[in-house]
Amino acid sequence: MPLGGELNAVLVRRRAQPATRGAVLYVHGFADYFFQRHVAEHFTARGFDFYAVDLRAYGRSLRPGQLANYVTDLTEHFEEIDAAVRVIREEDGHRHLVLMGHSTGGLTTSLWAHERRDDDLVDALVLNSPWLDLAGSWFMRTVGTAVVRGVGRVAPRLVLRPGLGPVYGRSIHRDHHGEWDFDLAWKPLEGFPVHAGWLRAVRRAQARLHRGLDVRVPVLVLRSGRSHLHAKAWTPEAMTSDTVLDVEHMRRWGPKIGRHVVPVAVEGGMHDLFLSAEPVRRRALAEVDEFLDSV
Repeated sequence: MPLGGELNAVLVRRRAQPATRGAVLYVHGFADYFFQRHVAEHFTARGFDFYAVDLRAYGRSLRPGQLANYVTDLTEHFEEIDAAVRVIREEDGHRHLVLMGHSTGGLTTSLWAHERRDDDLVDALVLNSPWLDLAGSWFMRTVGTAVVRGVGRVAPRLVLRPGLGPVYGRSIHRDHHGEWDFDLAWKPLEGFPVHAGWLRAVRRAQARLHRGLDVRVPVLVLRSGRSHLHAKAWTPEAMTSDTVLDVEHMRRWGPKIGRHVVPVAVEGGMHDLFLSAEPVRRRALAEVDEFLDSV
């Protein structure tokens, strides 16, 4: 659990007028929170009430003294997803629900949908550049993972990396090369420190997915057309590629999520496809629309 302060999560919502198609619940990734107002507007315009949860120790849920963005098991976040789904279905009365996850949120929501597969809580799963494997060499994914598992068990708070690097943050923030404004206390340009216990949790979750999940609802796996990894400084290529994750891992492991997985590569996309250049994000959202129209 995050160190210091009371645990909580914040659920934000935007109402459709009227909500004729049910609801969408969005779950963000690491070093992130929900600020993509245009995404909420897109889905409310199409008849969905839109909800987004800032997970414990992220964004609006981060409290003074807490270790930001830290858990030692991704299933800890099931509590927040369960609570959000309960509000959407029981309090707000929605019978149709689409679950949407970005990056680490895509990994977490996949595991949640697998564990809750007998409960009929969601009707579709939409993944925006899900983190399904470590973006590194074979050595790092094997020997490095074994080291992380050991260190993460005995010294979970050890900082393995001070951040994620500045390339992606500078590509999306309006003060640099992007067009988006977000709270830099909640989403620093270089991200938050990567702790051994948290990375151990991610690698354990990814290993579980690699063995095969049984998500029984239709799954859309969106990814960029290419990756541009390990750059030390910003270049124009950062505006048209995933600079955070390896899109080949999404292609390889996406089919392991469930019985009906639809893979889509969005050319020119950034890591968060919905923050890409306007024509690209329009196409990504259109792919989601087409998928949801078919389920």
